[in-house]
Formats: sequence, structure tokens, C-alpha cells
Amino acid sequence: MPSFIWCKTIQWADWSISLAYSILALCLTSLTYNNISILCKNRKMMERTGIFHHVCRIKYISPPQTAGGGSASFCHVLVHGQHQQIRTDRRRARAASCSRSNFSDVQSAVMAFLCRSAASLLKPYRAAPAVLSAARLYSSGGNYEYILVEKRGEKKNVGFIQLNRPKALNALCDGLMKEVGQALDAFEADGDVGAVVITGSEKAFAAGADIKEMQNRTFQECYGGNFLAHWNRVSTVKKPVIAAVNGFALGGGCEFAMMCDIIYAGEKAQFGQPEILLGTIPGAGGTQRLTRAVGKSLAMEMVLTGDRIGAQEAKQSGLVSKVYPVDQLVSEAVKCGEKIAANSKLVSAMAKEAVNAAFELTLAEGNRLEKRLFHATFATDDRKEGMTAFVEKRKASFQDN
Repeated sequence: MPSFIWCKTIQWADWSISLAYSILALCLTSLTYNNISILCKNRKMMERTGIFHHVCRIKYISPPQTAGGGSASFCHVLVHGQHQQIRTDRRRARAASCSRSNFSDVQSAVMAFLCRSAASLLKPYRAAPAVLSAARLYSSGGNYEYILVEKRGEKKNVGFIQLNRPKALNALCDGLMKEVGQALDAFEADGDVGAVVITGSEKAFAAGADIKEMQNRTFQECYGGNFLAHWNRVSTVKKPVIAAVNGFALGGGCEFAMMCDIIYAGEKAQFGQPEILLGTIPGAGGTQRLTRAVGKSLAMEMVLTGDRIGAQEAKQSGLVSKVYPVDQLVSEAVKCGEKIAANSKLVSAMAKEAVNAAFELTLAEGNRLEKRLFHATFATDDRKEGMTAFVEKRKASFQDN
């Protein structure tokens, strides 16, 4: 006799949550079963997830009709086989299919069983939340409203984030920055990704913060809520981040680019900190990072007048490392990401830490940190592989260990 597990349906508009519930059920059954039938209200939505086909063979059957003639609003997972641990819950589920009055009680019991079992299964794996986040990211492009996310490069080892608010010239609203943080978290957890590229459109990388969103904020709200604190996420990522800047990078957009490790600019790019024209000052690192990048005099001029500088002047002053034609910018940034990703990700993180420390420490302290990190590389397999490959005149094969 087939056994049954009943799962309450979440609105299919939020299919990622439904996917999470279904994965819990499959985790409990896929260890012993390889023939599973799924009964769902929306077959296309189940097919959209695709992930089930990597776990087991799936058979789709039509949903049952309710007494009123409509389709039952639940997801039905039919498992062929036997499993002693869920016998009690199977019996309750069968009873629930015959009597809708008992459905709530059975549902609660089954879901409690699923949660307990899932907790015990996942307890040894602390990376599970990050893996689930990455799974949501790479299935159907992720649930993002303000950004586009994918992996690029011949080996798909470069994370790619494109700001996507074209009507607002990619103005940095709170929702956009939270989504950028979520995407970066997923790329951090992805062992295949060795670098990340962030870009906007040809017209604007980011024209600034969303002024309409902050117009009516009070001091109490800003200070008490630590306004803009989470914008700093990009600067704390261990993996190298490259900003590919076309068009406007003004205010918060310029600050956002400066949080990245490398800035490539298109020929028509413009950088500026015009907050003074709005009666305020930069609040996400503009006065600090810009000064360190271009020097006190030019930083003062830009911050106090709101004047902009073009791509070539930005390169001459040290704000950007390279300038490319507009249509080649993104591809060149991805190529740089591929070069970085080809190296040891572990040692790349150490190198990034050492360079960033130069902005925080004295020369003597920075040299001591560099020496400690240098010595630490001798504890890695990748350092041994790299030097051995050099001596043997072959290409190194890094394993990120």
C-alpha cells in the first residue's frame, strides 16, 4: 500500500516557501524511497522548481475535487513504500483524506513530525540556511524585485549582480540594498564563486540614494535605527567584489562603488558626492573612502561643491583602476573576476584582508598583520600546490584548502 504525507499549501505566489516545505518532506522520504508522486494544485509551479527531479522520480497526477467541485487546496506527496517512523502520521493522513473535519489535527501532527525530523537531520549541517538561500537564488533567478542575479564566466565562477531600477536610475532604496546583501550572502556560501561583479545600466550605475524614501525621516529615526548601517555589507564580503560603473555614480552610488574592492569605469561614467546640494553630507563612507582614494584636496572640492569628475579624471586620481568603452565594461569586469576566481579562494581572502588593513593600521601594524597572514598561507594545501606547480613548471590546481 502506498503511504501518504499531507503538506499544507502556501500561496503559490511565494513558491520558494512552498519549495522549502516540500524539500522537508522529500528529505524525510528520499532516503528510502525513489518513486514519488506529487499531487498539486498547480503543476507548472511544481515543475518550475526543477529541484525535485534531482532528488527522485516524480509522477504528477490531477488534484482531487472537493465537495463543492473545486480543487482541494493542498499539496499531496504520494510515496510508494513503507517507513516505520511515519506509520502513525500516515494513518492520520489517510483519515484526513476521508474526513475534512479532522484535517487540522492531522495537519498539526504531521507538520510537527516534519519539523522535529528536519531539525534532527539538519542539526549537523550549520551551512544549511546558506545552502537553502543559494538554492532559492539560482532557481529561476531568485525572488528579487530590485536586482538581477546570476553566475557568469566560462566556469560560472563569477557572481553577477545588476541593479534594476531603471525608472529611478537605480536609486538605492532600502529594499534594494537588503536584496544586494542577500545575494552577497548566497555568493559567499557558494564554493564555486570566487569573485562578484556589481553593475547597473549603461545610463546609471546608481544615481544616489532614494531621496523620497528618506525625505521625511527624523533624527530620532535615523540615530535610533542606525540608518544606512546595513549598506556596508558589500565592504565586509570576504570574496573580492568588482564594481563595473557606467553612467552616473553619485552620492550613495559613488559610496556603493567605493565599498567594492576594484572599480572599473565606462568612458562616460561620472562620480560625485552632491549631498551638500541637498543640505546634508555623505553618510555611507563618502567623506572617508573618497579622501583615502583621491586625497584631501580633490575630496574636499567634490564634497563641498557637489562637482562631478569623469572616468579619466577618476582614473588619474586613483579612484578607478581601468576605463573601458561602455559596451565592453561588463565583459571586462567579468574577465577580471574569472582571473581572481582561478586562484585559491582561501588565499585571495587573506590577500584582501591584508590590503584593506592598510587603510586602518599604521605601517608597522600593517606589516605585522601581513607577515602573520603570509605565514598562515604555509598552513594551506593551496600554498604547497602553487609552489610545487611552479617548480614543476605546470599549472596549479587549487582546491581552496
